[in-house]
Amino acid sequence: MLSIFESNLKCNNMKTNFYLIITVLSVFTLSSCRTTFYQVYRAVPSDRLMANKDALVYEDENCEVTYNLWSYGGNLDFGFFNKTNENIYVNLDECFFVLNGVARDYYQDREFILSSNVGSKSTHKKGASVELTGLNFLGLIQNNQASAEVSESLMSSSGSSVSIKEKKIITIPPGTLKFIAEYNITDQLYRDCNLLKYPKRKQINTLHFKKDDSPFVFGNRITYMVGTSKEPIQLENEFYVSEITNYPEKEIMDYDYEEFCGEKSMEKHNFFKIKSTDCFYLMYLKNFNDAKH
Repeated sequence: MLSIFESNLKCNNMKTNFYLIITVLSVFTLSSCRTTFYQVYRAVPSDRLMANKDALVYEDENCEVTYNLWSYGGNLDFGFFNKTNENIYVNLDECFFVLNGVARDYYQDREFILSSNVGSKSTHKKGASVELTGLNFLGLIQNNQASAEVSESLMSSSGSSVSIKEKKIITIPPGTLKFIAEYNITDQLYRDCNLLKYPKRKQINTLHFKKDDSPFVFGNRITYMVGTSKEPIQLENEFYVSEITNYPEKEIMDYDYEEFCGEKSMEKHNFFKIKSTDCFYLMYLKNFNDAKH
């Protein structure tokens, strides 16, 4: 027979477990019913940039500067290719990301710490061959065989760190490419009375802009020098958002098998139907109590 105390305790535990299960199911149900939407932006280069299937390209007699905006929030990283037979020096102290007239520095005089750790464990008997597993100096997992004389389980580890100062001048050798990354364009949804936040298929509407009324005018101002020349060369790559559209997920995403060399993958994956070097996007979830715009 259970005592009254034990009966009450058992009953309370059952109630607690019941409420916990209900809470978990409620959270799961609500989260599974939330619909995903995408806000897609299309940008227009304002001068001297040509588009191909892989990139937006600016070119002068010394270099090619390439962009691919497609990413969450807009990717303004750029590749700088040296066309000359001399080193090109990109001066980050005089390079700027500019958004709606506000300039941000590429060079920020930072210091980065790179660290690595290597660990090994042996559980073999005396005179056995043991396997040492850890991370090598490249950060890759590495296995090595070694002989050891141990009689019990041993664990040892060592680590090191290197301090790297941010470079003010980036050297690009002839015929090579370097990528320079720092900024995204936006992480905030654009809202407008003529743009439904959660449209159905027949409610999808696109807002159109010219440069003068665009909500986002952005770009890079880049300064570089060629070889031993002390004359800096400045270029500006500018874009403006010309279109903004909100989509429900099923209108912008496909779910299918990936195919390579005629062979399909074992599992299905999500693919963007809309993907272009001059576009970028934000993803967001529907809040049921939120406004419709």
